[in-house]
Amino acid sequence: MLHKIWKSFPIQLFMLHLQKNLTLVLVWGILFGVIFQKVGVTLGIPYLFLDPEYLHQVSWLSFFLMGIGAAILTMAFHMTTYILDGRRFPFLAILDRPFLHFCVNNSIIPFVFFLTYILAFLNFQRGNELESDWEMLYYFLSFSLGSVLTIGVIFGYFALTNKGFFVLFSGSVDKRLRRVKLTRTRALTQYREMRKENQIVETYLTFGLKLKPVRGDISRFEAAKLLKVFNQNHLNLFFIQVFLIGLVLVLGFFKEVPVFQLPAALSVLILFSILMMAFGAVSFWFRSWTNIAIIGFALVLNYFSNYDFLNRPHEAYGLDYQREPAEYTLNRLRKLVHPDTLEKDKSNFIKILDNWRGQFNDSISPKMFIVAASGGGQRSALWTLNVLQHIYRIDDGSLIKNIELMTGASGGVLGEALFREIYLRSLSDPTYRPDSSLYLDQLSTDNLNPIIFTLLVNDLIIRNQYFEYNGRRYLKDRGFAFERQFNENTQMVLDKPISSYTDLEFRGVIPLMPVSTLITNDGRKLVISPHSMSFLGTSLMGLTGENEKLQSVDFMRFFAEHDPEDLRFLTALRMSATFPFITPNVQLPSEPIMETMDTGLSDNFGIQDALRFIYVFQEWINENTSGVVLITIRDSEKSMEIPETLPPKIAQKLFTPLRNIYSNWDNIQTIQNEVLHNYMNESMPFEIEKIEFEYNPEALQSEDLTANQENMQRASLNWRLTSREKKSILDNIKTQKNRAALERLQEVSREMRKNQ
Repeated sequence: MLHKIWKSFPIQLFMLHLQKNLTLVLVWGILFGVIFQKVGVTLGIPYLFLDPEYLHQVSWLSFFLMGIGAAILTMAFHMTTYILDGRRFPFLAILDRPFLHFCVNNSIIPFVFFLTYILAFLNFQRGNELESDWEMLYYFLSFSLGSVLTIGVIFGYFALTNKGFFVLFSGSVDKRLRRVKLTRTRALTQYREMRKENQIVETYLTFGLKLKPVRGDISRFEAAKLLKVFNQNHLNLFFIQVFLIGLVLVLGFFKEVPVFQLPAALSVLILFSILMMAFGAVSFWFRSWTNIAIIGFALVLNYFSNYDFLNRPHEAYGLDYQREPAEYTLNRLRKLVHPDTLEKDKSNFIKILDNWRGQFNDSISPKMFIVAASGGGQRSALWTLNVLQHIYRIDDGSLIKNIELMTGASGGVLGEALFREIYLRSLSDPTYRPDSSLYLDQLSTDNLNPIIFTLLVNDLIIRNQYFEYNGRRYLKDRGFAFERQFNENTQMVLDKPISSYTDLEFRGVIPLMPVSTLITNDGRKLVISPHSMSFLGTSLMGLTGENEKLQSVDFMRFFAEHDPEDLRFLTALRMSATFPFITPNVQLPSEPIMETMDTGLSDNFGIQDALRFIYVFQEWINENTSGVVLITIRDSEKSMEIPETLPPKIAQKLFTPLRNIYSNWDNIQTIQNEVLHNYMNESMPFEIEKIEFEYNPEALQSEDLTANQENMQRASLNWRLTSREKKSILDNIKTQKNRAALERLQEVSREMRKNQ
């Protein structure tokens, strides 16, 4: 019995994949790692599969689409392996519907994946507080229906078009195959290879899943004719591949229509399917030269990648790219921080501070509040907005007047920007309530599906669609998709040029909010603000010597000839939150080209900009305020217990140094910021009180024994949050540390009212 099982077609196919098709097996391995939550957990990749969203909700339809995606990947696997290895099993050719028989026997890996995925998403959904168990049943049935229908359609196509040996050769050989010289040549090559590589199979599974012995007289059938059976199957497989790629191209024209924006996980499955079939096609034609062919293709693609038709820039919307590029040299950077320029910018900000001070009674000395919010994708954006709303509820929003500056990075800046805009609108329209949960829902709405979908149907091919903004044309890309979706999620309240805030900031109506992004060319910051802030990049005396390196570049002055005031505010926010591969690095009109990415790599907490601002205006602050309250909003725990270390294994010795650099990057920045804060607090003529809020789900769990165990899990670094992650973020304001921070702000508020 063991011998029969070992020599059965399913087992032999499985072993063949492990021996010959490790690249294809690796695709399944990655997916298994994802659904077991062992791969990409920090980035939230497993939740895209276990909790898929479509049209901004997890529903039976989203799981139905996931079923379609899983079926497409399965059929891509069957088609690719059939093209590569079907000829090794000549007995298939004399079976009725050879490809369908192959699929039945080739289903060990897909079947285990389907079963594992179903169990994984059902277990995950149990913790999402669904209305009833019936809802999970709907998800299961929807996923199953999508899979069965898709596989049924493809199977039906092959059932109608694929012919076995006896049908194909009952009359004459398929004329198409005889006419194509390339096919005949390939068939002769395969004939020679097949004689050497035939696999010994004694039994196979029928459509009824019964083991049936292989005919013992296969050798009497002419091998060349057997190969023609496989070749006519290959022709049909080619049509399927062309159809799938064509479907992706067609969807690209409708990528902005919400109903066509597929779940992010489905886009990943389709991409894997196309790559799998492309690998199969290359392997089929190049055989032992496959690796050389792939390397050669990669080298050719890399060579031509800097040509205009492939290397099309990702632009900042609003800037004028038609004018002469700005000179990006050390000499010009030095000219931009001339002492007279620094003094001019500082004088302008003194006026802004005077206007802010004018909101308060002349007889009191108000506290100046500065808010610094850390980066961290949508997780940080939601946490920042949640904290600011709770601060607003103290004395019904009166504390917001004391906030003069907001700094931060990535998602934190998005949360600050939305709160500031809603607060601004509430001053003239009472229908806007800055503390309304409506804005939490808006900010936490999925923003990832359009990005991944655009990557699949647009950015991976050739971007050729344009749109107009402020009278200028720009190419659409996944950066455009990010801005468009974020704009829709937030009811288009932030869709304006940065110049819209110039007068409002100047009059002190709303806090200043410079948006920083990291210049990848040299590691400097690019500071985007409607008011030039050249003083953030150097000493107030200008550069003190040839060896001093300018720390930041003022956006308004550097791109003065490119209409910087027209920059779309949403684009500025995206530039600060450019997560690698998800949203593209922006190229700016300079020579050489200035490229920017997420500022979190430089200062993920916004502390450096805040303290630099305090230092520059220390005299004014000392004369006109009673000190500074620095409110920091972190999306991570500040002081963690030192983890236990065990003797490392060999693999850990190789990868631990790199992992430690990544995992400790926040800790390194935190320590640097602590040093800087302590120095400033000790040297300033006024007190800098720091009040900290931090997102720490473990603390919530340890303090509340009734909390759902699943809510303890940290939200992922992503632009899409599950309902469980949203609850974890919103509930975290209840931790002891965050409650203490709110209480301290209430005390500060009472002290200020008493002084009035």
